[in-house]
Amino acid sequence: MLKGGCHCGQVQYEVAAIDGGLWHCHCQTCRKTHAAQRNTAARVSRENFKLTAGADKLTAYQSIPGKFRHFCSGCGAHIYAEYPDRPFVVLRAATLDDDPGVGVTMNVWMSHELPWLTDDATVPRYQEGPPPA
Repeated sequence: MLKGGCHCGQVQYEVAAIDGGLWHCHCQTCRKTHAAQRNTAARVSRENFKLTAGADKLTAYQSIPGKFRHFCSGCGAHIYAEYPDRPFVVLRAATLDDDPGVGVTMNVWMSHELPWLTDDATVPRYQEGPPPA
């Protein structure tokens, strides 16, 4: 059983299994929702996803017709998205506390990618925060 939750700890969940691999979504909606270059997501069958704490702390936002994004009302962490008529939720993989045992298998919505936010192997990398100014 995989466990995960929001930043403040009010919302917690368990996942019995990930359906397939993870994917990086570069769409404008994900970028703006996460304030990040991309969002990493995973499909999870509804029967394999269980909120274990904080269901009453979730708030939903309909980002496009029929698609609801669920956030912690305390810290704002985006936990999952769903189309209520589909048999799965779209879990925000970075909210997992455990290694799902699957990797990224695709990038989607590359037509929305911002060239100035792409990864560049020549840019210095630090194990912690940036060096002192």
